[in-house]
Amino acid sequence: QVQLVESGGGLVQVGGSLRLSCAASGRTSTMYQVRWFRQAPGKDRELVARINWSGGSTYYANFAKGRFTISRDNAKNTVDLQMNSLKPEDTAVYYCAADLAGTSLTYWGQGTQVTVSS
Repeated sequence: QVQLVESGGGLVQVGGSLRLSCAASGRTSTMYQVRWFRQAPGKDRELVARINWSGGSTYYANFAKGRFTISRDNAKNTVDLQMNSLKPEDTAVYYCAADLAGTSLTYWGQGTQVTVSS
């Protein structure tokens, strides 16, 4: 089992930056990848970015490219999402999720609210 706790959300003005962090505990050695999702009110949850836990390869949704950066610290068992040039449409609850290797298991954090004011 893996436990995930997100932090770093808050209120920021348009054009500002936030750094979200996802702290993992438990069987972190079994993690294959960690993904950041977001869900805005009335909308479906969407993938923001993902990172391979061992190799570090990354993927970004089109809206995140050039503005967001996902990174990991294997020693600290954290995955961060640096978000720059924030827009009102980035307002959402952001979740991290860990996928376990060799299984169909995905563990989720509780989410952290990001609000971008204009």
